[in-house]
Amino acid sequence: MVEDNLSCVRRHLNHHDPYEDWQQETRQDSFRAARKKHAHESAERMRARNERRIQDEERRAQLHAEQVKEVQAQLAAMNLKRQQEESQLREQWKERDRKLWERIDTVIKVEEDRVRVKLEQERKKREEAERVQRAEEEKKRQEEERKRKVEEEARKQKEQEEEVKRKQAEAEKVQREREAAEVDQRHAMGNTTAFEDWKLAREQLKNVKEAVKFVKGDPTLKPLWSAGRRAITPKIGQLTNDDQEINRISHAIANMLRPPYPHHPKVYIALMSSLAKAILLQAETEVTAEKKSAIPLARVTTNMLMTLEGFSHVFWAKLCQRAGGWPVPIAVPVKDADDTPFSQAARRKALGYRDSDEKESLPEYITRVSGIMRVYFHILATPVHSPLDSLMRLPRYWTFFSRMLKDPRMLGSPVAPELLSTALDVCGVLAAEVWGQQWIRLLALLYEGVTTGYHGLEGQLIGGATPEGTAARVRVQLEVERIMSSGAV
Repeated sequence: MVEDNLSCVRRHLNHHDPYEDWQQETRQDSFRAARKKHAHESAERMRARNERRIQDEERRAQLHAEQVKEVQAQLAAMNLKRQQEESQLREQWKERDRKLWERIDTVIKVEEDRVRVKLEQERKKREEAERVQRAEEEKKRQEEERKRKVEEEARKQKEQEEEVKRKQAEAEKVQREREAAEVDQRHAMGNTTAFEDWKLAREQLKNVKEAVKFVKGDPTLKPLWSAGRRAITPKIGQLTNDDQEINRISHAIANMLRPPYPHHPKVYIALMSSLAKAILLQAETEVTAEKKSAIPLARVTTNMLMTLEGFSHVFWAKLCQRAGGWPVPIAVPVKDADDTPFSQAARRKALGYRDSDEKESLPEYITRVSGIMRVYFHILATPVHSPLDSLMRLPRYWTFFSRMLKDPRMLGSPVAPELLSTALDVCGVLAAEVWGQQWIRLLALLYEGVTTGYHGLEGQLIGGATPEGTAARVRVQLEVERIMSSGAV
């Protein structure tokens, strides 16, 4: 079997078949065609790959160039930024160095200033010590000189005071002798001394206070007085310089104090006291602000003095209560009219100072008293159709000046020239018409007192050396010159 197969194979291998040759040749042709096609396609693919490679290389070269440009731009930007940062850092370093050197220079300057200040302080201390030493020596010399001058001035002042006291004592002695010799004649003519006027005011004030105290303590009388007092105050405050208004208010007040059925005597005195107080309070407030407001106030007061019985003494008492001894005028004594010694507080009230917790200053006191006295001087000058008490008539104007110029204690006060100028402003020209040459001689004494010295004492000027006195002296001088040039003399 095996041999048959092998024999078959051999015959098959050794057999030459044309179909197989053709098939083999055909396969070889196909192979060669395929191989050629493959070679051509491979060449095309190679060429395409080369073209793509070249394109890729060109694209990569272009991309590379763009990236190189971008990198170069970034590098340039980074380089610029670096340069800016370096420049900024250099500036910061320079600024830090500058500040550092500034601090160093400041510290050096501070230290130099401290040393200079220290040296300056030491120099000033030396100079101050030298100055103090010189000042002490100069002070010592001046103190010795001052002591010598004080001793000399004290000696002269003492001699001067002794001379003044001697002259004053002689003048008082002569005055007392003259008053004693003329007492009967003076009383017969209705003239009084300054102390008698002062005593009258103090006694009348005591009576008024007793009447007011009595009325306040009586429950039936107090309402009458309170109602009248409340009605009086607004009427005084309504005053204007109109004749009809002045007459209307005068009649209204007179009717209140003198009703058809007369008041109890104590109520009448208390109401007159309230009226006088209202007038004086109005003078203290209104007249000090506006001088012309004294005229209607004085006219109403004059009407009341002519109409109300006893009002002159009540008004005089209240006037001296609020203005001290200046209406008299008199230097308030150390004892009251009943010979009772004044306490310090009581004497201050007697001098006319306000009774308040805060003490009234001298300028305030002068202004207030001047306002009150302006109303009083207008009362003295107001024409009347019926005689008034001697305390309220024009001759009291002469009395005021004559008493003032005779009393050095009054003339030395800064209140004196202010009241003298007020009096001259109100009645100076009228007095020249009434008393003529006598008034001129009195004005000459007054002018001498405000320019050179009173009572022949050079340098002893009316009003003293205070600023208030100095200013008031100028006003007195101007008033005297005004009166002399008015043509009334």
